Amino acid sequence: MFHATMAAAIDGARTLAQMDELSRQVWQGHGGGALDDVQAQALAERLHARRSAIREGIVPVGIPAGRVSLFPPRRSVASPDKAASRDRRRLLACSGPMPPALAARFTTGQLAVLRIVADEVAAKGVCGLCVDAIAARAGVCRRLAQGAIRLAEGDGLLTVEERRHEGRRSSTNLVRIISREWQAWMRRVGRAKAGGGGCKEIHPTDSRVLTSGKTEASGTLRELPARQGRSHGSGSRGTFWVAGRTKAMR
Repeated sequence: MFHATMAAAIDGARTLAQMDELSRQVWQGHGGGALDDVQAQALAERLHARRSAIREGIVPVGIPAGRVSLFPPRRSVASPDKAASRDRRRLLACSGPMPPALAARFTTGQLAVLRIVADEVAAKGVCGLCVDAIAARAGVCRRLAQGAIRLAEGDGLLTVEERRHEGRRSSTNLVRIISREWQAWMRRVGRAKAGGGGCKEIHPTDSRVLTSGKTEASGTLRELPARQGRSHGSGSRGTFWVAGRTKAMR
């Protein structure tokens, strides 16, 4: 029933704002169990086709002859330090932005982009950064950042809400993470950063024992010289070999 209702609403939508709202409802229904994976995928494809048809019918107003946009052409921006950008995206990709099973689908640059998006979502609940800002922080180009977000959207990991305005500059898109597996990973990483997890520091035992002469039989005691360069406070301690283990005695 819900699937048929959403399909009819998608076919009757006339604006991109309506399409964004319907997309949000579809994925909410999928998360709530009203739609299975096959139905959600079918509605997503219908949404994409209907959105493309609406965009083709939009006629810009007030554009001068010979221009395709009211706004000045975008300048090509290059990184001032390509080595630093390379190291930054490698570091971001290796920092664990998502579960390994999901991360295996993306390249190093794409993982760096998704790490920036995930950090914004974790801090603010939604990523409202422009594509240029995401690309600059991730150390990649604008096209790679756009492709990474589109790829993750196509895999059903996140949604992109467009905020277009006729006759003026559009607002930045709003990116939301809807993958339950990814959300659980982000919560676990957040708890670890807050002090709720982590690894205990381990101090391995020094197995090197300085002996002089022949090793005596098991169970016997033989005094060994104390280690040099280590302070034991008041008094001195001798190191003994007892049944294969080192033991400090006053």
